[in-house]
Amino acid sequence: MTTLLIHRARCIATMDDVNTELKDASLLIRDGRIQRIIPATENIDELLTQVDEVIDARRHVMVPGLINTHHHMYQSLTRAIPGVQNAELFSWLQGLYPIWVGLTPEMVRVSGQVAMAELLLSGCTTSSDHLYIYPNGVRLDDSIEAAHSIGMRFTATRGSMSVGESQGGLPPDSVVEQEPAILKETQRLIETWHDTSYGSMTHVAVAPCSPFSVSQDLMREAAKLARAHGVRLHTHLAENDHDIAYTREKFNCTPAQYAEDLGWVGDDVWHAHGVKLDEEGTYLFARTRTGIAHCPCSNMRLSSGILPLRKMLDAGVPIGLGVDGSASNDAAHLLNEARQAMLLARVGRALEPFGCDHGPAEMTPRDALRLATRGGAEVLGRAHELGQIKAGFCADIAMFRTDTLSMAGGAVHDPVGALLLCASDNADYTIVNGRVVVREGEITTVDMGPLIERHNQLALQLALGVN
Repeated sequence: MTTLLIHRARCIATMDDVNTELKDASLLIRDGRIQRIIPATENIDELLTQVDEVIDARRHVMVPGLINTHHHMYQSLTRAIPGVQNAELFSWLQGLYPIWVGLTPEMVRVSGQVAMAELLLSGCTTSSDHLYIYPNGVRLDDSIEAAHSIGMRFTATRGSMSVGESQGGLPPDSVVEQEPAILKETQRLIETWHDTSYGSMTHVAVAPCSPFSVSQDLMREAAKLARAHGVRLHTHLAENDHDIAYTREKFNCTPAQYAEDLGWVGDDVWHAHGVKLDEEGTYLFARTRTGIAHCPCSNMRLSSGILPLRKMLDAGVPIGLGVDGSASNDAAHLLNEARQAMLLARVGRALEPFGCDHGPAEMTPRDALRLATRGGAEVLGRAHELGQIKAGFCADIAMFRTDTLSMAGGAVHDPVGALLLCASDNADYTIVNGRVVVREGEITTVDMGPLIERHNQLALQLALGVN
């Protein structure tokens, strides 16, 4: 039985139903769960000597661990790569597919650890990852093992591509798989790794890649497989204008109609992006509680468009945040992603026809933080155990210093608001399942120096086509 006391935090933003924020309160963690929040008025001198560890939080603002709902971690190897820096989605993919065909199991493991370390340092405690390319013996197990070694709570989504260029798809034939093999491997992964227990560290989801890389038959069969095993479904949808045009040309429907026809709506489904969903699609997603992973930095980087965030939230669409692939964002700082979502929502409304009457209040700092915590928990189907600082919930916590240069003049007024309005610092402490995985701004679970060195060696090998 392990106990951790976070002592007298300057501010705790619980993200509960009434947005409770507490000053000088403490948090008692026992065996990976939040046992209780201790108000400032309670004397805890005796408790200080009874717990295994005490963290002095007087200079910290504490929030629930952030939750990342969409990523392609292997893409950390191809960040800022020349040739696609100024490309939109389809040409960007066509430029990178021939490089990614050289991926190896070691590359996936190492890039996964690098991506997760970056997320953990940003205060992110739970992440999904969408791995959809499997050359040279790569398996999703490689990503799962990376998560276990670094200590991140993980939703591993088994992506796939089955329709290559010769069949009218976007990816080259060399990177697609046979559909029976995809379904068989997905079932193996679910049976091997998916853990349904409360506070589980590993979930598996079923995730054919996109309308332009898989068949409708695979989408239908994948949905049946997922629901037979009680796991979630994930894919890309309505990402940009070319994506919309492909769906209309190949399937004679809108992306929302495509999803509905194939059984890909419901509270067990979340789609990445959704930037170009039409009004009918928005209300379909709201009515069916189909989720969206909103990836503002990637949407901007690839010039895909601006998600009408406030409109979708007001309609009732469940929305979480995603950093998306490291090669379409070139960063994986989830607190900054929340900041970017807030800012983009504000300017997005101003760009709508005839403007709007709401202004900056369209998306407040606390709204953005809620997306990054409770929004992500809902989208990943874990709102009953993650996304709040609440007794009984998993002890996933991010703690940020309030006395840094970037917070100077901000934290003194509003430490929670300053997290989103000031420059995005790294977390000082990140706690996952009660375990300190970032301490005083440093990853505790892996030696980052050799990891980064090896990652950079592999990145050059991949780009040069050397194995």
